[in-house]
Amino acid sequence: MKVYTRTGDKGRTALLGGTRVSKADDRIHAYGTVDELNSYLGLLRDFEVNGKRRDLLKEVQDRLFTIGSLLASDLEKSKVKVPDLLDSDVELLEKSMDQMSEGLPEMRSFILPGGHQTVSFAHIARCVCRRAERLVIGMGASDTITWRIIQYLNRLSDFLFVLSRKMAQELKVEEVCWKARM
Repeated sequence: MKVYTRTGDKGRTALLGGTRVSKADDRIHAYGTVDELNSYLGLLRDFEVNGKRRDLLKEVQDRLFTIGSLLASDLEKSKVKVPDLLDSDVELLEKSMDQMSEGLPEMRSFILPGGHQTVSFAHIARCVCRRAERLVIGMGASDTITWRIIQYLNRLSDFLFVLSRKMAQELKVEEVCWKARM
């Protein structure tokens, strides 16, 4: 099977189920951003500081593929079975955040992204995650699947923030607090 099909040469693509839409469609923006986020998670997984979290990050990447599949499907027309997002997926993120939060200093102000390249990549992933969440919301979230996706992305952005703080601690780099100029 060839990677190229030439069917998108005129700016249209097919959803699972066969419905053809513009490559500028909100749905395409949403799952394209989820794909971008997934790439950043792969990058974070590759850093040594995340050695003990590799399996967890791989699990999150798997869920992002699930989200991409759901967003790429015309559920009314598709006979293709797509994976599902579960409440337990959100719970895994929450439990992981609780574990990572143990031993972190209490936050007393906003934290500026940075301090170490790895920490910065986690903040970039968090921002991409928030963008994906906004795009899914912009699609007109009216069904249960879409709301579960929004919930997962919302929790994932929190997870990425906590991950950035945990990595900063493990890398022994200073968190730079934002001090408002008054």
